[in-house]
Amino acid sequence: MPDVILYDVDLSNSAYSKIINAPLANIDIAEWLFKLSEAEYQRCCPPDHISCGSTYTDDGKKMSINVEMIGQTLMIQHYVAEVASPTFCRMVSTSDAFTPNGRTRVQVIWTLSAKAIDEKTCEYTNSVVAHPTAEFMDFIVKHNITFEDVAKVRQQDGGDHNRRETPLFAASIERKAMHRFHQVA
Repeated sequence: MPDVILYDVDLSNSAYSKIINAPLANIDIAEWLFKLSEAEYQRCCPPDHISCGSTYTDDGKKMSINVEMIGQTLMIQHYVAEVASPTFCRMVSTSDAFTPNGRTRVQVIWTLSAKAIDEKTCEYTNSVVAHPTAEFMDFIVKHNITFEDVAKVRQQDGGDHNRRETPLFAASIERKAMHRFHQVA
């Protein structure tokens, strides 16, 4: 993949949190993410979530491939793990975006984290930040779309998507954590 020039502005930025009724010691976000079945992924934001899979980059980094609709845009995301630990994953993707006007690319940073509230509960946070690439900026100029207009739509659509998927991701992580607890107990 050729070098991608990124702009240090947000196309969209959202973060939502949800309580998980499981001890932090039972949470393993990285394991959950990289072993997530397609059916479970689809249950985590119907009808937006289409498919997922896990693989590795050529240099051995873990990668999560997600296919989903964000508003009217089909996103093919190639999330490479910068950090993949039980309580914190920082995933970075140069994502293909198939819009009604054609195909372009954006950078998406997906951060999944959990922190203890007490011995029995923790808080899961799902953060998604999108940045334009040079290709994206050329794309909107070509289609006579202002950055402000496209960012407004992306913020609305991306924020709505994240708001709906966060509690379902948290519930899925909780089920996995409780399953781990019962296996250990």
